[in-house]
Formats: sequence, C-alpha cells, structure tokens
Amino acid sequence: MDRPLYNSRIINTFIALLRKRYPYINISDLLNYAGMERYQVEDEGHWFSQSQVDRFYEQLVNVTGNTNIAREAGRFAASAESIGAMKQYVLSHVAPATAYEMLGKASINFTRSSTCTARRLRSETVELTFTPVEGVRERPYQCENRIGHIDAVSLVFKHRLPRIEHPECMFRDNGQVCRYIVSWQRSPSAFWHKVRNAFAVGIALVGLIACQEVSSYTLGVFLAAGLLGVLLISLYASHLQVREFSSAIVNLRDSNDKLIEQINTNYNNALFINEIGQALSKQMEIDGILSNVIRKFEQRLDFDRGMIWLVSTDRTRLNFCTGFGYSEDLIEILNNSSFRVRSDSRGIFIISLRERKPFLINNIDEIKDELSPRSLEFARQMKTKSFICCPIIYEDDALGIIAVDNLQTKRLLLQSDISLIMGVAQEIAISLHNAALIQSKLEQFRSILHTLAASIDARAPLTAGHSERVTEYAVGISEEMGMPKDFCEMIRVAALLHDYGKIGVCDSILKKNGKLEPEERQEIEKHAEKTRIILEQIRFEGLYRQVPEIAGCHHEKYDGSGYPKGLRGMEIPLGARILAVADVFEAITSKRHYRDPMPLGQALEILNHERGIHFDSDVVDAFLRYLQRKEMVPRP
Repeated sequence: MDRPLYNSRIINTFIALLRKRYPYINISDLLNYAGMERYQVEDEGHWFSQSQVDRFYEQLVNVTGNTNIAREAGRFAASAESIGAMKQYVLSHVAPATAYEMLGKASINFTRSSTCTARRLRSETVELTFTPVEGVRERPYQCENRIGHIDAVSLVFKHRLPRIEHPECMFRDNGQVCRYIVSWQRSPSAFWHKVRNAFAVGIALVGLIACQEVSSYTLGVFLAAGLLGVLLISLYASHLQVREFSSAIVNLRDSNDKLIEQINTNYNNALFINEIGQALSKQMEIDGILSNVIRKFEQRLDFDRGMIWLVSTDRTRLNFCTGFGYSEDLIEILNNSSFRVRSDSRGIFIISLRERKPFLINNIDEIKDELSPRSLEFARQMKTKSFICCPIIYEDDALGIIAVDNLQTKRLLLQSDISLIMGVAQEIAISLHNAALIQSKLEQFRSILHTLAASIDARAPLTAGHSERVTEYAVGISEEMGMPKDFCEMIRVAALLHDYGKIGVCDSILKKNGKLEPEERQEIEKHAEKTRIILEQIRFEGLYRQVPEIAGCHHEKYDGSGYPKGLRGMEIPLGARILAVADVFEAITSKRHYRDPMPLGQALEILNHERGIHFDSDVVDAFLRYLQRKEMVPRP
C-alpha cells in the first residue's frame, strides 16, 4: 500500500491557485482522477500518497496546459490568496536567512518524502539540502515546486526573486540529493547605514583615545567633523532608502494595476465559462451546441477568428463545422475542407487530435518545414500567422478541435489563452458526448416506434405505411402552425402509434371487404380507446405525457359527433385535431379493400366541406399550406 507522504495543505495550495487563475477548471473531476476526496483535502491532518499526488499533477497539467504549474504553485504560497501555512509562518520572522533556516525545519510538517537541512553560508546566502527518505521516489515536478517555495520566501520580504543555484539534483547526473544555494542582494541603504554606524563608532573610539593627547579645541573640531560625516552618511543612506521605498511603491502600483487587470480578465473568463455552461445546458443537439459556443467565443473572447472541427462518425476525417470572423470566401473554402485522420499526418490539427494536446504557434513560418504541403497551403489560404489549436476530448476519445487566431489586433497569444480554451473544450466534449447519447437513444426510440407502427400496418397489406404517412402529414401541419420543435416531436410519436389499439381488433373485421355491420363498426371504433389505454402503460415524460390522450382522440370531431368521448371544439386536444385531418386525408387517398383511392381534388373538397364540422378550420388551412409547400397542390 502507498505510504502517506504529502500533507493536504500542499494540495490546498494548488487548489487555491486554480480558483484564482484557472476558475473554469472542475476541481471535483481533478480530485476524482487523483483518487482524492474533498474532505481529505480540507483536513490539514490528512496525508496523500506519491501515486495520488502524481495523478493529481498529471491531470493538472492536462487541464491547465501549463507545464510550469508546480513552480507557479510554490510561488503562489507568497500571495495573500494562499491558504497554505507557509506565508503565515514566514511572516513571523524578520530576516530572510532566518526564514529559510526555519523553512527547512518546518518542511517535515508538509512532506515525509524527504528531509531538509538549512545552512547559512553568508548573511545573504543559505544552502538548502533535501534528502529523499529511503524507499520513496519523488518526481521532477516536486523539485520545481520546491524552487517555487524558495522563490516565495524571498518574494514575501524583497518583492523580487532570489538567485537560486542548483548544483546537485536527484533527478539528473545520478544526484543523491537536491541542493539549492539561495542568495539575495542587500539593499544599498542597508549598506550605508552599516557604514554610518561603523564610522560613528570609529569617531567615538578615536575621540576617546585622542582626548588625552590633543587640545580641547582640536578635539571639538574633530568631533564636530565626525558628527558632520555621520550626518552626511545618514542623509545619503536615508536618501537611498527613500528611493528604494519609492521604487517599491511604483512596483506595488504596477503590481496592483496588473492584479486589477488580471482580476478583470478572470472575471470576464468566469462570466464566459458560466455563459458557456448555461448555453450548453439548453442544447441537446450538436448543431445547437456548436452554434451557441462559437457565438459566445465571438462575443466574449479577445480573438479575431475561431472555428470548430469535429471528427466524422467513421473516425476517418476531420470536418469543419462552424466558425466566426471569416469572410464569405474563406467560409466557402472551410465548408469544402476536411482533413484525413491518419497516424502519419503532419497537419497540426491532426497532430493535436492524435496526441491529445494543445498547440500555441506564434509564428507559423517557424514550423512550415514540419507541416504537410496541404496544411501549409491551407494556412496560407486562411492568412494565418499565429494560432492556438486545442483538442476536444471526452475521457480518452478525441472528438474534434477548436482553433483561434488574431489577424487584425495582433495581440500575442498566451499560455493563459490555451488554459481558457482547454477548459471550454472540456465542457464542449461533455455536451457533445451527451448529445450523441441522447441522439442515439432517440434514434433507438424512434426505431421502436416505427417497428410498433409497422406491426399494426402490416396486418393488412393495403394499410402498410399508413402510420408513416399520417406522421409525415401531422408533423408538416404542426410546423405550418408554428408549433415548437418539442411539440412536433410529440406529435410524431402520437401519429406513429395512433392506431396501435387495432392490435385488439380481429382480422375478420380489420380486413373485411365491403361494408361493416353495425356491431362490427362498433367493435372497430373501440381501437381509439384501446390505443389510449395501451399507451398509458408507457412512462412518457414531459410534453410526451399528452401522447396517450392525443392518440386516443384522433377520431373525435369538431362538432362533437366523433368517438370515443364525443368531445367538441376546443375540448379536443390540438394534437388530436391535427391527427384527425392527417388520418382522414391519408385514408381517403389510399387504396382499401373496399374501394380505390380518392382523387386528390375530391379529397381536398371533402376537407374544405368538413371545416367546422369534422375538422378544425385552422388545421385544414395549415395542411393546405403544407401540401402547397410540398408542391402536391398548386398555390392559389
């Protein structure tokens, strides 16, 4: 079993860094990947194993795209936002050398993987040596994290980075330990203050010795000159100190300005991530997901152009889907473009897809020899100079890529841009995966519905395809009436199953040639109520809960003379009024056992004659518009 080696406060420092600079990262997913629980991280008495910390760091680099994040987290310990104990400890001391010495002694409270000894070499130089515990194998990123913490101590006191020499490292040249020699500069004002003190002591000593040998006048002149010298040195030292303070104030002001700028950037990025999340949560279809994402990219982010490419269903090609900022000519080129997904491809999009990692290219000319001729020609057609390309990955499945660039603003693309886009790419990947699952389930559901409908229609060869055609008409009417997409999908289900109750009608009646007897007519009319009863056994949700009622009422008539309930007018659900028109039209224009199909003109006359009697006039009008749109009847 892995030994507990690293205190939770180390992980907490990383998490504090993520919250400040990478707010879009899903911390829960990161901890789950590493096998860590949130309550364990919050518990300052909890310790994690080497394998847990390794997995945490591996995924951290993947989601941030920042290979230097270990050192960055170490430096972050000096910031006010750090929730680690290091800064609180260091600030209780007044000298950096003392702080470094105490840091070595305190390291055992943070890690059990190595021991630290600190040795003062000079007043502004210390040596820190980290020796691994037997049986423990640290990783190179932990060396970088230590260097970041060493930086942090100096930043607390000096607001500048120290000089760090690393003459021996356990990760190179067969080193047995990690040894760091840390030095920092003494300020000029401190030097001159020491000169002043030494000069004053010297004047005092000389005065004491000379007081027995020289006259009072001479001694007075000497002491006055000495005091003047002390005063001048003090004034000069104070002048230097004021300059240092002024410089520090300017640096702090610049830092504050940069901090405010960073806060604004982080705030906008957080808003962007939130808006992306909201936009994605409202979409269940791939096209809607992509159009919403690309619109948010254009509105919120500081890029001139952007595009999204997705892998084809057979995994052989990368196809352009959507983009912004491109001229009509370039959009036409993009719409006709695709790249083959091959293991030997040298195109940067395919490499990003294949290796599951982002790329930042600030000068495409620097890599032109590494690109395939077609990729280079594509880049020239797009007039691309610099760009970022990030893969869209769900688990280990590469779904596509996002690419952005700046053509007009000339803003330099940064690592932070990659981090932001990679965070968005994760959200897109999850939504695309969910949309694909929903689409797959929907297609499966539809195939079941078609099979059920076909099983009824197939009982009589002449009625085969009846439910399919009624569905086509009913959906067309709904669209002409401006009904929402969800309603149209619900009507599709109700139309496909509207005659399912006929499964309980015997063949002698269902397939009878000629006119039905009254009792036979009464029996076949029961199919509407049977349809409702059967469909109520299905656990429909949301809008689809109307399906049993609509399917069961498709033989109701507008004047109340229909069956099974004798509903009239607006008592009949709108969906049932739509099915009534679609069902009758399909029935009278198709061949049956007892008659030939009715001519189209005669069928339309019946529909118009039955307005307000059998049918809702608005539904009839919508159906006529549908037939005109399909060019089945001439426009007036």
